[in-house]
Amino acid sequence: MWILSFWLFPVVSGCMWLAMLVAMLTSWAADGKPHYTTMSDKLSIPYISHIGAERLKPLFVAGCVVTGVFLTLSLLSERWLRHAGQLARNRDLFDKSCAIGSIFFALTGALGVILLSIFDTKHHQHLHYGFLAMFIASYVVCAILVCLEYIHLGRWYHPQARILLVSFYLKSLFIVCELGVAIGFGVCAKSSSKEKKNAGAVLEWVAALIFAFFVFSIVPDLLPSVRTKKRVPQGEKYMKPETVMRPRGPIDF
Repeated sequence: MWILSFWLFPVVSGCMWLAMLVAMLTSWAADGKPHYTTMSDKLSIPYISHIGAERLKPLFVAGCVVTGVFLTLSLLSERWLRHAGQLARNRDLFDKSCAIGSIFFALTGALGVILLSIFDTKHHQHLHYGFLAMFIASYVVCAILVCLEYIHLGRWYHPQARILLVSFYLKSLFIVCELGVAIGFGVCAKSSSKEKKNAGAVLEWVAALIFAFFVFSIVPDLLPSVRTKKRVPQGEKYMKPETVMRPRGPIDF
């Protein structure tokens, strides 16, 4: 059934993340764009953590918990669906290891985003920045491992499973954009220039939106497992030996 399918996990995660960001930014604007005590004198645009350390901290914590938990459930569901044969099965130790590794880093990423919301920048500045780095690095590595898994699966299931190629490109785009924005954020945040510090704040909000893109990119990974009257789950299409291709070269999927 479409309504009760696993693809709802990343939808809930991504929608919660976006709703939290919109609520925080809207609240700051509605309050007259105040200058919080955690903001430096050179900042006129708050970082997400600045808003999250004030009266909206309960929303910040709740949003991060729901996002992290449901994103982890999304990756766990994908692994289970491949194991159960509802999605194209993993073929050997390499892609299984990548799948398990992506789940591990999804767990550490979820832990990072939850802890950074609890240990806010107002009372635990150093811990907050440490968990922020943990959050970003974990999900970037998670996306890299998913890309490696899909490259390998694509060699076996080419040319039928085009969705693997689409998902690979989506997550590759996330990796490149998130790394680029994160580096720019780090450089601007450490600058003494007012313009660069404000640019760093903008980049942090952009990085958060790019993360939402990664969360929603998991939806097409889970959709092929859905059974309807007109189609069968992806994995069942590849149960017959003749539907599985011999592995191709790394750039031929």
